[in-house]
Amino acid sequence: MARLTLLLVFAAALLPAQPKPRARALGVPFDGTPGRWNAITDVAGVEVGHTTLIEGDKVRTGVTAILPRGKADADPVFAAWFAQNGNGEMTGTPWVEESGFLEGPVMITNTHSVGVVRDAVIGWQARTGKMFQRFSMPLVAETFDGFLNDVNGFHVKPEHAVQAIEKAATGPVAEGNVGGGTGMMCMQFKGGVGTASRVVKVNDANYTVGVEVQANYGRRDQFLAAGIPVGREIPDGLPPRAALDKPYVEAGSIIIIIATDAPLVAHQLKRLARRATMGLARTGSIAGNSSGDIFLAFSTANPKAASTPLARIDLLANSVLDPLFEATVQATEESIINALVAAESITGVEGRRAAALPHDKLRAVLKKYNRLVE
Repeated sequence: MARLTLLLVFAAALLPAQPKPRARALGVPFDGTPGRWNAITDVAGVEVGHTTLIEGDKVRTGVTAILPRGKADADPVFAAWFAQNGNGEMTGTPWVEESGFLEGPVMITNTHSVGVVRDAVIGWQARTGKMFQRFSMPLVAETFDGFLNDVNGFHVKPEHAVQAIEKAATGPVAEGNVGGGTGMMCMQFKGGVGTASRVVKVNDANYTVGVEVQANYGRRDQFLAAGIPVGREIPDGLPPRAALDKPYVEAGSIIIIIATDAPLVAHQLKRLARRATMGLARTGSIAGNSSGDIFLAFSTANPKAASTPLARIDLLANSVLDPLFEATVQATEESIINALVAAESITGVEGRRAAALPHDKLRAVLKKYNRLVE
């Protein structure tokens, strides 16, 4: 019987995965024009990979890797970071701030696995020759999945981080209960990974802004979608009060990664990163005291700028950046709603359950407020 079960699981793994619905398909209205995949990978060269760990009744975690120029290219990218509320971690940011560049992949995992993922990235870079300098200070971010995951069991191992990097690819990005988002919650629904993109015109040239989030924040009563109070209209499915603070406080976090092919340098990317706050606010977040809301923005333009003794770079004027600011706000908002829509109900450690956002009720609320796109 055990062998039969194993064979059935293996056979199921070979079947093509059914695409999960996304917010637009459910009729949620959004502004702006998305790219081909409506994902961070619409920015050419960007690759995303996940390692998802679901085992027994305790393990609900994983690792996500975002590679600005893909696995084959160790060329740094202009970058900047911003902390809206700093009760969280994103390693490597002092050098990003100082140098204006990001060297290597962006990794996202759970709070207590930051160290092992960081060390794994260094090992991968050393083995593959992808270390830009003689040393490495990887960028690893986190949110806390301890409601659903045995976070003190330290289930993320070095090989899981390497697998996420090696599986990274362009194209559509898996969302919801995957990678670092496996055990995350959002607005007291099941949360996780979400992504979106926008294409905008600046000076007669088209540029893409892509966003990916790991969403693990918020109270149900705060939750907004398309500007309407969805959370207040769907009060059911809340986790048991015994498992929560009394009264419940916003104690989660969100990591937001912004990619663009627009030629921007570090101080301009800092401005882009700050605009993620406005997309986050559109979903109802107040960036509570215990929340870690940390954002990173990078540009894939101007290759070799970090390694050329005298680099001549392209640069958009500050006066024309508004379309990119708007794209960042729009793509951030949609990424978060996509994470909620894609996430599936799951039971984790100590029998704690996180319910998925019910699609039918979401549509009903949108229709009630005349916001449903048929």
